[in-house]
Amino acid sequence: MRYRRRLRSRIIISFALFGLGLTALFAVATVYMRTRLEDQLVNTTLERELRHFVDFKRENLSPDAQFPMSLIQLQIVRAGRTATVPLAWQSFEAGVYDIEDIGREGKTRPYKLAVYKDADFWAYLRFDVSTQKLGERQLLTVLAASVLAFAVLSLLIGFWLSARVMSPVIELANRVRAMSRSGRPELLKAHFADDEVGQLAAALDDYSTRLTEMVQRDREFNADVSHELRTPLAVIASTTELLQGSPELTDKLRERLRRIERAVRQSSELIDALLLLSRRERQAPTDGETTDVARVVEQVVDAQRPHVANKPVEVRVEIEQPLETVAPSSVVAVALSNLIGNAFKYTQAGEVIVTVGHGRVTVEDTGPGIKPEDADKLFERGVRGTTVGKGGGLGLAIVRRLCELYGWHVSLAPRPQGGATATLEFVGTRPG
Repeated sequence: MRYRRRLRSRIIISFALFGLGLTALFAVATVYMRTRLEDQLVNTTLERELRHFVDFKRENLSPDAQFPMSLIQLQIVRAGRTATVPLAWQSFEAGVYDIEDIGREGKTRPYKLAVYKDADFWAYLRFDVSTQKLGERQLLTVLAASVLAFAVLSLLIGFWLSARVMSPVIELANRVRAMSRSGRPELLKAHFADDEVGQLAAALDDYSTRLTEMVQRDREFNADVSHELRTPLAVIASTTELLQGSPELTDKLRERLRRIERAVRQSSELIDALLLLSRRERQAPTDGETTDVARVVEQVVDAQRPHVANKPVEVRVEIEQPLETVAPSSVVAVALSNLIGNAFKYTQAGEVIVTVGHGRVTVEDTGPGIKPEDADKLFERGVRGTTVGKGGGLGLAIVRRLCELYGWHVSLAPRPQGGATATLEFVGTRPG
C-alpha cells in the first residue's frame, strides 16, 4: 500500500508551495522585466546621445577632443587615429558593450561602452552603470525577502485554513472512533452541517444502520440454528444410547449405532466451532481447564476410521509427549478431524501416521500428495488440490480460521517418501 500524507498536511504543503511558487514567479518576472527594460533604455540612450555628439562635433569642432564627466566619459577622434584611445577600446566595432574599468577611486567598476564609427570620426562613450547595478542588487534583496515573507505567510495561512477545513473531518473521525470503542451506534449526521462532511456522516449512518441490522440478523440466525440443531441432535444421541442398551441388537447394528453416535458428537463439535467462528469469540474450557490433545486425537482417529473401511491402510498413533492446550475440546476435535479425515479419505494404500508431541500434531499419509505451489492455496475457501476428487474445499478453510482465532499454526507440505504431511502447531500449550 502506497504511503499518503495526511489531508491536513497536503493542504498546508500545497498552499505553501502555491504561495512560494507564485511569489517566486512574480519576483523573477519583475527582475527580468526591470533588467531588460533598463538595459534597453540605457543602450538606446547611449547610442542616441553618441550620434548627437558626433553630429555636434562634425558641425562645430575640428580637432580631436575628450570630454570627461562624472558618469560619462566621451572621446571622439578622427577615423583611424586611435593613439589617444585606451587600448582595450580600440578592438570594439560600432555598438554597445558591457565592460569593467578602473574608476576614479581606483576600484573596478562596471560600465557601458558605446562605440560609433564612420568614415570621418570614431567616437567612444563610457557610461558608469554602478548605480544601476547597486539598485539591481537592492531590488533582488528586497524581492528575496518578499518571497520569504510571502512563503511564511502562505504557510501560516495554510495552517489556519487547514485547521478550519479539517476540523469537521477530525470531529467525524473522533466520533466514529468513540462509537467503535463503546460499541453503541450513534447517528452522526445530526452533529454536522449539510455539506460534504455532513453527506459523509449521512453515508456512514446509513452503512452503520445496515451493518447493525445485518449483525443482529446474524446473531439471531446463529442462536436459532444452534437451538434448532442441538435439539434433534440431543434426541438422536439419547435414542442411540437407549438402543445400544438393548440386548436384542446384533453386533452389526450395534456398530452402526456407534457410528451414529460418533456422527452426532462430530456434528455437535462442528456446531460449537462454527458458532465461535461466526462470533469471533475465543472460548477456553471452563474453570481454567485444558484439553488433552492426545485423548482428542484418539477419539478423532476412532471416529474417522470408517473412511479407511477395507482399504489396505495401516493407521498408527504415536504419542511422543503428552500435550495440553487451552481451548475447548470441540475446537481441537474439528481442526484435527479435517486433517486426519483428509488423510484417511485420500490414502488408498499404505499408512497414516499421527504423531503427538513437542507442541504439535503431525499427520503423515501415503496418499496422492500435494504440489508445493498448492500448499498455501488449499487453505483458501473453495480451493482444492489438483490431485484430489470433488468437494467444496471448506474443511481446511475452517481449520485455518480456527487457527487464526486461537493463534495456532497449520501447514501442509509434500512428504519426501510420497504423500503429504499436515502439521497443527499449538501456541500456548504445555506438556501434560
